[in-house]
Parts: sequence; structure tokens; C-alpha cells
Amino acid sequence: MTIRANHMAYAEGMEAIESDVLDKVAAGLAAYDYRRYTGADVERALRQEQLSVADYGALLSPAADANLEEMAARATWETRRHFGNSVQLFTPLYIANYCENHCVYCGFNCSNRIVRGRLSGEEIEDELKAIAATGLREILLLTGESRRQSGVEYIGEAVRLAARYFPAVGIEIYPLDTGEYAYLHQCGADFVSVYQETYNTDRYEQVHLRGPKRVFPYRFHAQERALRGGMRGVALGALLGLDDFRNDAFAVGLHAHLLQQKYPHAELSFSVPRLRPYINNTATGAGGVRERQLLQVMLAYRLFMPFAGITISTRERAGLRDNVIGMAATKISAGVRVGVGGHNAAEKGDEQFAIADPRSVAEVHRTILARGLQPVYTDYVRAYTPC
Repeated sequence: MTIRANHMAYAEGMEAIESDVLDKVAAGLAAYDYRRYTGADVERALRQEQLSVADYGALLSPAADANLEEMAARATWETRRHFGNSVQLFTPLYIANYCENHCVYCGFNCSNRIVRGRLSGEEIEDELKAIAATGLREILLLTGESRRQSGVEYIGEAVRLAARYFPAVGIEIYPLDTGEYAYLHQCGADFVSVYQETYNTDRYEQVHLRGPKRVFPYRFHAQERALRGGMRGVALGALLGLDDFRNDAFAVGLHAHLLQQKYPHAELSFSVPRLRPYINNTATGAGGVRERQLLQVMLAYRLFMPFAGITISTRERAGLRDNVIGMAATKISAGVRVGVGGHNAAEKGDEQFAIADPRSVAEVHRTILARGLQPVYTDYVRAYTPC
């Protein structure tokens, strides 16, 4: 019998911070029952100028399905009010796919037999040059979750290189301690994306069989540690379909809401990934989350936190992505490769998951214009010189 580590206990070397956010999210999620909401609750929520947590819960409930058109109209108005008609473009760059975690839903998991690879500094710079040549001015650097193969110093060097070519640099890597986030911020990183995957701690334990990612609270507090380390912004999300998507979306929104109250200067954003097929597990679908339900989640995010960014990734088909920009989504990826490298040369490592929208930067740019929106390649001027 395999004895697994306690998923709620910090492992040696993990920084524990003083914060009550996890307790508040857990209490809110325990009290949330989307089945109790009625159409009257939804209509009452939509009449509010500023939504309460209870109002937000109503908009995520099945009772709100009949009000999606009204929600979409108000979401479009809120998006225009806070973001104008702009849509930001970016692309991810996977620099390594080594991983120490066994997550049952992920193509990078350490038990999956895939081609592993890591870009050298020279290869990273070649990739960055190729991406910059498309006109993009924002980059998201990603690795698998392996400190041994993709250490903080390695990531820091990649960030320094990226900051030479891009005024906005994000990282989507394994969770770090506060000091490590401060170091990467000094190297030129502006924002951090960390997804909790699911906020149901029992389900979290079931799908994270081993590795550092198994520790739920350390991952949960990653955004706070990043903000304490000086990062300008953080992104949150759950892998919709991994558990009850309404509960997870409620927890994501509540988590972001509490962080905004605690760190009012922070730029917060949401991502809305659904389960996608990956190598050696092509049967994995969207976890039962339909496009209409995904749209409801995005609309609820927008109405609850109208000033937060929302990213729609290439996990979704082109038609859906085109329809949600300007309505709820404010950022869209383009020219995406989800293997290691692949922008300037052959990929050195296999992909994390299958994408559904392979369009180039130019194609996405034209689509944005055709919808009466304005493609934006950068909206930020870095006020410091990276180390």
C-alpha cells in the first residue's frame, strides 16, 4: 500500500505566510450551495450596481442560465467601461517540460512517457526574437514544475532575456517563496499565473498523487507571496471540469475578491481553462463543462470583478474565442505553441495539451479588427531596469 504525503501539510523548505485568505475561501465554499438559488435571486443580483459574494453565487447557479443574454449585455458594457474596446495579445513560450509532479490530468506529469526538453539560453533568445518579430510585446514564460531541471536561476536568466525584447513578462511556473518571487521581479517579471486546479481539497488530493504540487496550501498562497515579492499582477483560475465547475469558479472569484481587498494595488486576472486531451490520454475531454457553461463563468467573473482581466486561451476553438473578446475576455493568445520551443526551430519537448485554435498573430489581429475592437500589444511601460 502506497502511503502518500498529507496534502494539507507544508513540506520542508516551503514558506508559510500569515494569511486568513485560505480559511475565508474554505468557509465561503463550504457555505455555497448553487442549487438554492432561484430566478428571482438572479434577477435581484443583476439589479445591483455592485455585486455581493451572494449575488456572484447566484450568477454561477443553474438558475442564471435563462439570463445569459442579459448577463452578456451587462458584461459587454462593463468590459467597455473598464477596458475600452481594446484586446491584449500575447503568446506563451514553454522553455522546459520536466516535471516532478504526478497530476492525473496533465500531459507533463512525471509518469507520462513524453519527450522532455529544456531550452538553452541561446535557444530561448532565438525563440524570443522570433516571437518579437510577429509584433507581440507581451510574453508568458512557462516550465514544467521541476526545481531540479528548471531552477529559479535558470528561470531568472530566461526572464532577463525576455525583458530585453518584451515590455511585459509573465511567468507560469511552480509556486515559489516570497524572496524567490522578488528575485524574478528584479530580473524583469511583471506578473505571475498560478492555477489552483480545484479548490475541493478532497478532489485535489485524489488528482495530485505525488510531488510538491500535492501540497494544497502552499499552492493556494502563491499569489500572495508573489504580490509580497513585488509582482505587479497575478492570475487565478481553476481547471474547469476537474471537479464541480460551479463550486470551483465560485472559489476562484472569492479568492480574487479577497486578494483585491487585501492588496488593492494589485492587477488581478482570471483564466478559464477547461480539461483538454494530452499525449497518452486522448480521451480527456472538457470534463462535462459545455461552452455555454464556460461563458456563464466568464460573465459572472466580469460582473463580480468588472476591473479584472480575463484571458481566453487556445484550449478553446476560434469561434468561441472570437465571440467572448470584448464581451468578457480582455486578453487572447495567438501564434501559440505548447511544446518546448517551436517558434524558431523544431520543438525540443512534447506538448502539455492539445490546442484548439492554431491561428497566427496576424490572423487573430485581423479578427479583432473585424469585430470592431482594437488589438493592443502593450499597455505598460516598465518603470525600472531589470537586473
